[in-house]
Amino acid sequence: MALSFCGNNSTAYSVKNGVLNNPCFVDALNLVPHVFLLFITFPILFIGWGSQSSKVQIHHNTWLHFPGHNMRWILTFLLLLVHVCEFSEGIVCNMVMGTNHLHLFMPAFMGFVAATTSVVYYHNIETSNFPKLLLVLFIYWVLAFITKSIKLWKFAEDKGAAQYLRLYITALLVILYGLLMAVEINVIRVRKYVFFANPQKVKPPEDLQDLGVRFLQPFVNLLSKATYWWMNPLIIGAHKRPIELKKIGKLPIAMRALTNYLRLKDAYEDQRTPEDPDRSPSIWRSMYRAFGRPILLSSTFRYLADLLGFAGPLCISRIVQQLNSEKDNYHMSSHELLQNSSILAVLLFLALILQRTFLQASYYVTIETGINMRGALLAMIYNKILRLSTSNMSMGEMTLGQINNLVAIETNQLMWFLFLCPNLWAMPVQIVMGIILLRHFMGSSALVGAAVIVLLAPVQYLIATKLADTQKITLEHSTDRVKKTTEILKGIKLLKLYAWENIFCDSVEETRGKELTSLRTFAFYTSMSIFMNAAIPIAAVLATFVTYHILNKGGPSPSQAFAALSLFHILVTPLFLLSTVVRFAVKALVSVQKLGEFLQSDEIGDDSWRNGDISVSFEAGKKPMGMTKAINRKQPMRYQMDNYEQPTRRQMRPSETEDVAVKVTGGSFTWGNNLLTLSDINIRIPTGQLTMIVGQVGCGKSSLLLAMLGEMQAIEGGVYWSNKNRNSVAYAAQKSWLLNATVEENITFGSPFNKQRYKAVIDACSLQPDIDLLPFGDQTEIGERGINLSGGQRQRICVARALYQNTNIVFLDDPFSALDIHLSDHLMQEGILKFLQDDKRTVVLVTHKLQYLIHADWIIAMKDGTVLREGTLKDIQTHDIELYDHWKTLMNRQDQGLEKDIQQDSQTTLERKTLRRAFYSREAKNQIDDEDEEEEAEEEDDDNFSTTTNRRSKIPWKVCWCYLSSGGFFMVFLMIFSKLLKHSVIVAIDYWLANWTSKINNSDSYYLLVFIILCAAGITLCLITSLTVEFLGLSAATNLHHNLLNKIIHAPIRFFDITPLGQILNRFSADTNIIDQHIPSTLESLTRSTLLCLSGIGVIASITPIFLVALVPLAVAFYFIQKYFRVASKDLQDLDDSTQLPLLCHFSETAEGLTTIRAFRHEARFKQRMLELTDTNNTAYLFLSAANRWLEVRTDYLGAVIVLAAAAASIWSFHYGLHPGGLVGLGLTYALTVTNYLNWVVRNLADLEVQMAAVKKVNSFLSTESENYEGSMDASQVPENWPQDGEIKIQGLCVRYDPMLKPVLKHVNAYIKPGQKVGICGRTGSGKSSLSLAFFNMVDIFEGKIIIDGIDICKLPLQTLRSRLSIILQDPVLFSGSIRFNLDPEKMCTDDRLWEALEIAQLKNMVKALPGGLDAVVTEGGENFSVGQRQLFCLARAFVRKSSIFIMDEATASIDMATENILQKVVMTAFADRTVVTIAHRVSSILDAEQVLVFSSGILVESDSGPNLLAQEESLFSVLVRTHK
Repeated sequence: MALSFCGNNSTAYSVKNGVLNNPCFVDALNLVPHVFLLFITFPILFIGWGSQSSKVQIHHNTWLHFPGHNMRWILTFLLLLVHVCEFSEGIVCNMVMGTNHLHLFMPAFMGFVAATTSVVYYHNIETSNFPKLLLVLFIYWVLAFITKSIKLWKFAEDKGAAQYLRLYITALLVILYGLLMAVEINVIRVRKYVFFANPQKVKPPEDLQDLGVRFLQPFVNLLSKATYWWMNPLIIGAHKRPIELKKIGKLPIAMRALTNYLRLKDAYEDQRTPEDPDRSPSIWRSMYRAFGRPILLSSTFRYLADLLGFAGPLCISRIVQQLNSEKDNYHMSSHELLQNSSILAVLLFLALILQRTFLQASYYVTIETGINMRGALLAMIYNKILRLSTSNMSMGEMTLGQINNLVAIETNQLMWFLFLCPNLWAMPVQIVMGIILLRHFMGSSALVGAAVIVLLAPVQYLIATKLADTQKITLEHSTDRVKKTTEILKGIKLLKLYAWENIFCDSVEETRGKELTSLRTFAFYTSMSIFMNAAIPIAAVLATFVTYHILNKGGPSPSQAFAALSLFHILVTPLFLLSTVVRFAVKALVSVQKLGEFLQSDEIGDDSWRNGDISVSFEAGKKPMGMTKAINRKQPMRYQMDNYEQPTRRQMRPSETEDVAVKVTGGSFTWGNNLLTLSDINIRIPTGQLTMIVGQVGCGKSSLLLAMLGEMQAIEGGVYWSNKNRNSVAYAAQKSWLLNATVEENITFGSPFNKQRYKAVIDACSLQPDIDLLPFGDQTEIGERGINLSGGQRQRICVARALYQNTNIVFLDDPFSALDIHLSDHLMQEGILKFLQDDKRTVVLVTHKLQYLIHADWIIAMKDGTVLREGTLKDIQTHDIELYDHWKTLMNRQDQGLEKDIQQDSQTTLERKTLRRAFYSREAKNQIDDEDEEEEAEEEDDDNFSTTTNRRSKIPWKVCWCYLSSGGFFMVFLMIFSKLLKHSVIVAIDYWLANWTSKINNSDSYYLLVFIILCAAGITLCLITSLTVEFLGLSAATNLHHNLLNKIIHAPIRFFDITPLGQILNRFSADTNIIDQHIPSTLESLTRSTLLCLSGIGVIASITPIFLVALVPLAVAFYFIQKYFRVASKDLQDLDDSTQLPLLCHFSETAEGLTTIRAFRHEARFKQRMLELTDTNNTAYLFLSAANRWLEVRTDYLGAVIVLAAAAASIWSFHYGLHPGGLVGLGLTYALTVTNYLNWVVRNLADLEVQMAAVKKVNSFLSTESENYEGSMDASQVPENWPQDGEIKIQGLCVRYDPMLKPVLKHVNAYIKPGQKVGICGRTGSGKSSLSLAFFNMVDIFEGKIIIDGIDICKLPLQTLRSRLSIILQDPVLFSGSIRFNLDPEKMCTDDRLWEALEIAQLKNMVKALPGGLDAVVTEGGENFSVGQRQLFCLARAFVRKSSIFIMDEATASIDMATENILQKVVMTAFADRTVVTIAHRVSSILDAEQVLVFSSGILVESDSGPNLLAQEESLFSVLVRTHK
């Protein structure tokens, strides 16, 4: 057949009846506009924008949307769709004609090309903001509209045209061209770019001018929005270098937390009417008002997607039906067109593409709305926290835990509920539609199948609730286990020295046992849930077909069978999800209730007086007015959220007339429980002077400060501030409060940095020595996430913060409580008297140190919540002699304490020592986290693109294998075998169904029987596989934890010195949790979706081998999509995790430091910080969800192409008579399932990769060397009572901590006689503590030996050696449990022996007084006893072990004089016959020792009795004694 435009018919070209009456000519006329457009636009596109396309990515600030932007895109899409229909109709008509008629489909094809060009052209004009060129499009729409109208007019003249499809297509095209023309006219009207004198200049949106905004979803065109095309550079670029926070930039203004907070707050406040101001607004209603519209939009998308989802089953049944009937005609009716299988295949493809696009759009909109809502709620909660009345916090009505839960759990619950929200109303529609269609295909037997699904849904809900309960129980056990593990790790040195590691290890294993029991239940329910999901469709299909066979005495036709099959697959998803959605809905209700209660809780009083000298008096018990007031207090300009600035320099007051800074008259204050805390307060704080507030503990000194700061509720009276002062207060609270920030940021606290001033403050608070010890000086992070400082160090930083602020008034609440005497004096002299007084600042100081009263300009003495006396010290001396004498006696007592204090080395030195000890060990081996090292190695290859790509996109097969092998080989074999078998059986079921339905006479019950057997086998295998995977995971988790615990507990002490405690704990908490609960289900989902996809592709390929040709390019595309996505997803996941922690910390930090923040008036700055942190976290989360959409859209489109390829291959094969129709249905049904599971393969792969990192980290610890516990002697060869005498010979001893490090002791020779009292001393780092560790073989003795009672300790088994010696360490360690457990965890001793030990340690009476005596509770770390008491318990513990050698390692360093005296006495009397080795921190404690060993940098320099060494002037010992005096 030759090609010809009008066909080969002789009449085709005749124009006898007029030119326009020749249909071929009219069609030719229709080509003109299309050719015109292509002719004009191509040069412009190629020349103008060819060079610029690469720049568009960079300069997105020229992006503009012309008026009617979205409308134009939608209309163009519709136009393309109609052109496809027109083209298909033309092709089909052409095929049935005798000759080729190009005019039937050529204009349609050209129209399609032109429409595509028009939208590309428009997009380029838009991005370059050059609207004049739009004129071309305007002309095109006009021409196209006219030519199509002519064609429609000619059709309308034909009487019989009404039944033809072509008439309707043409009419649609006319309407679309008309609408597009209207859109174009609108652009001209608004932008005036042509026909008008002054065209309108338009700037791009504000967000796009800011190049920091990288989240472009709201600004790109519709196609890019639908396919997330704008994400390409980010996701593909993730290969070259990891995605960092910089790369994801800022959020657009509309998505920022502040914008959304204002929307939600307005919706919330609007519900309070003037008539009913106390009404509590509904949070649901506020959320609906603020975020309802996007949810409705998302639901619309969802409905469209669900309805389009049913196109699959319908098209399959029609294709299978129609493969045998075709016929001839020139014009076709729409019904006939839909009977053409090729057309159906194309329609199926388009429906799938649209369905997936709508579905992803729906997901995206809900997720974006959910994130916006979470941001708004967080801001709302934060605002409320800043206004919470202090009593709420102190009276325990609102605990920190509750606030943290609100932030971390409740807001997330609501966000998740919002994500799942559209399901709530989309599911019922989906289910009803599905059942109606099933009824249509299978008659009443379908209802039986549907009933199976619906009846089993409650069972799924039940399983889901059980799962949630089990998870709670598991969490409790795991918290318990982590607590025990933490205790072990904190006291690991003691456990090793006492050889108790196995006892404690068993106790953790016992808790782990309980945890594993509940994990087993968890695994069982999880596998049940997975089983139900897989088995329900099989059961439903079985029930339906059996019923059908019974009712109709035969099997269904292939078209019915496969439509029903795919419908069942569609139906299962909503029912499975329903249980989840219902659960989340219930949780959301609870969360909203908690939020409501929180937002309604009491607030701090109204602040009118904070802006000037206005008295504020409350009527008794009046509640503050709620939200609106609190906003007013941001009135002064500098407290606006955005332009928040610290006041630069306070105004100096040359001639200050007012001498009172703050005055309280007739004040009575309460903490909100109507019990008066302070009553009848009349005081004044003189300006520019030092006022001291003194009184006994609990007499209301701190409350008075807080009352002046407005934190308490005033019942009567008021606080008056002089005009200049109220906004200028610095405050140091009694309980020190630090931010998670650097030391410098904690001190400057938002004020401008002034080097001179900063240095002066640091010196005044003597912080320099502490700062020098920190690894990064004052740039070291401290606080929760940073380094933990001691109480004194924390308190000095808080005082430094108050001093540094440039304020008129400074409130210091007991700043000396945690400081020793030297520091207190220094702070008083340099800080308060010099630094503050020189500056003429008003200082209010609460203190117990009465010796400082002589410095006070004004004194306020308090007693029982009232003011006892007020005046200068002279006034009090003359008027209240009794009080003055009372103070004098107290001062004398304090002075005696002072002398004692000076005798002993200061507590500060000790704190610094502890700090140094924390760091020395890490510096020794400057080793970074194992994870960081790997990351750095990756970064080094940065430039070498290929290696980085490979490294970052490789799946960690080795780690996966390690995980599986810890589950046990039998379980792995069982899992793989049962999985493969299950999927084979499922394929067999469907294959059998295809065979059975294709038979002409399919009433044979033999087919039915096999079908029933296969289904039963399938259901059984579903159960087996789901159980094997979960229990494989469980056994892997059990083994990994067991090995980890044993490895860590038996690791050498050096390991704990160089590995941060937090890192080890992470392995036991976060990583173990991932291994326990997350990996098994991810693994299950991954294997299931992968096998489903593979079996689907296998089935299609076996039915139509030609499909494999199409599969190759698809596989390549899929490989690259998953490769890029996995890397990007991992980075974004890390960013999301790492940005969440600072946000949560900021909330808990604010709640803890409320009074400080409010006193400083820094609420606005903290709000700003919270908004920044929220936005950062939201950006990461939004990008992560956009990346997921990016992946899903791409895999869904690939899936659609697979369906199209499968359909085309089937139709092609069928035309060549290669197989029966039933198998076509089978192939297409499988192609549809592949579409559903492709993205799950990649998502699960990405998740598994992230989760396997946990296994990798645990594994890295499993390679730790253990200590050599064996020894060359057998335990049985060691005498029972060794060491009997306690004789120690040290011969040429050399010791090091690690083969890589220098020796810490070099060639030490010494001899200690039995029963001798030996002192060891030397400067810090001289190796004295290393010697004590050498006695226990805790360090590497690489030369020389220590012989105790004739046995070389290196030959002994460690357990034996360590269990026969006793030691007291510098830091007293107690474990939670009972006193008995702490003294004797091995349960070897009688009660009498324990009481004897307690008596010796002078603790007997105290323990007797406790409830339970020996079984009295010891809390974690022994917090319920003082440090001195804890040290005495350690002494008792050492005594319980009757060893003849007793070592004290700086045991008296951290205790007071009284306790030390007890210790010394015990050593002299109770240990008279034992060898005692004292490692002395204070040399004074070993002056009388029978032998003193003096060390200097690892070498023993002097050895003689104490008095002899003292007699030698030049000896190092004398020097040490002199310097320490």
